[in-house]
Amino acid sequence: MMLKNIKLGIAPINWTNDDMPQLGGDRTFEQMISEAALAGYKGTEIGGKFPTDPVVLKKALDLRGMQITSQWFSSFLCSESYESNEERFISQLDFLEKVGAKMINVCEVTRCLFAETCSMFGDRKPVADDEEWEKLCSGLNRLGKIASDRGFTLCYHHHMATVVQTFEETERLMDNTDPAYVSLCFDTGHFTVAGADAAKAAERFADRIAYVHLKDIRPEKLEQAVREGWAFRRCVLEGCFTVPGDGCVDYPAVFEVLGQAGYEGWMTVEAEQDPDIANPFEYALKAQAYLKEAGIQAV
Repeated sequence: MMLKNIKLGIAPINWTNDDMPQLGGDRTFEQMISEAALAGYKGTEIGGKFPTDPVVLKKALDLRGMQITSQWFSSFLCSESYESNEERFISQLDFLEKVGAKMINVCEVTRCLFAETCSMFGDRKPVADDEEWEKLCSGLNRLGKIASDRGFTLCYHHHMATVVQTFEETERLMDNTDPAYVSLCFDTGHFTVAGADAAKAAERFADRIAYVHLKDIRPEKLEQAVREGWAFRRCVLEGCFTVPGDGCVDYPAVFEVLGQAGYEGWMTVEAEQDPDIANPFEYALKAQAYLKEAGIQAV
């Protein structure tokens, strides 16, 4: 294991789910960041309950020794004008700059199935045609240059129920974007659910990985999800996702690959679960204990 200069964060979705307000709806921003800090994490992404005033947000984080690691950005490069995407992107960079963040995680959500009840597996998943792929890749290059010129890193987040879901789709996107402007938000859980080996994916994309999501998968739930063709939200509600060390992802192999590649920076624990079933603070501690045992010495 050669992983050095690793910073550990944890996502607010472990406490509250912005897309499904019934999950963690009673939990506050203050509870989330206080428990995250108490569990030993140094960073978090931005959630729907976070203050929209950057001064208020940064003060709350500073009091707890926390930082903003990154923020999700929904792109519609396949279906809307580049200019409309750029306008929203710049506005989000403005906010992130004020809170001291350096990363932005972009995911193309044209025809995504996040809120749909149909299966996200096999031929039911959304697919982009060649023209849309060109718009997506060229648009990401342009947004990535804007980010780079301002000291940010654009990290593309491959994601289930989207047009960039599989290993092959991620490979196509990486092969057709400029490494100087488009990096990868590497998600162990999403690659696993998509049917890929997370360690092999880490090896293939090692030179593009700039941000890591640590998500584990309960194998019995995944097997059922694939067999029965579950929708994305059902996977969340049924407990498909969990924290590292609580599922089937081969994390020692993933960490070995990332260590050999010299990865440094943020690793963010992210597990979309029902917080009334999987207590967020308990699972935050569980993940910390596992990562320490696995040899991750965070700074």
